[in-house]
Amino acid sequence: MVSIEDLKKIGVLDNLTQPMLENMRPLTELNLFGERHVIYGAGQEADYFYMLLKGKVILEVEVSEVIMISLEAIKPGYSFGWSALLPGSRYNSYAICVEPCEMMAVHGGKFLEFLDKDHAIGYTFMKRVVSILKGRVERRTGQILKVMSKHPDLQKLMGLS
Repeated sequence: MVSIEDLKKIGVLDNLTQPMLENMRPLTELNLFGERHVIYGAGQEADYFYMLLKGKVILEVEVSEVIMISLEAIKPGYSFGWSALLPGSRYNSYAICVEPCEMMAVHGGKFLEFLDKDHAIGYTFMKRVVSILKGRVERRTGQILKVMSKHPDLQKLMGLS
């Protein structure tokens, strides 16, 4: 069974109180995966939200039959599989272990029911989720703008070359 100490290692849970974590603990299961294990694939029904304790996971998208692009490397303490927190969603990338991994998983539907029953936990958790996702959007926007500013054709259009 997952320990409270393990739950405290996860960034998205860092603003939950000890009693809140105690209530969440029964929903959470521990998973061990080997190197190169595909946790989920793009287009697959999003059923689990994951929190990495040990190892490293890469999120990748397939742009063609021969090209995969890495979107992000997930390190211990971070979460992925956010789509499971939106009913009826599908994962939009592949999650692949690049080394042996230990992670916690919580079924998205059951977790949402749990958050619905206790609005204090639900609000506290979702407030943290919004903060994390806002940071990701800002970082990705910056990356896109940087790439665009270095593209020769766009530099011409903007009068930079």
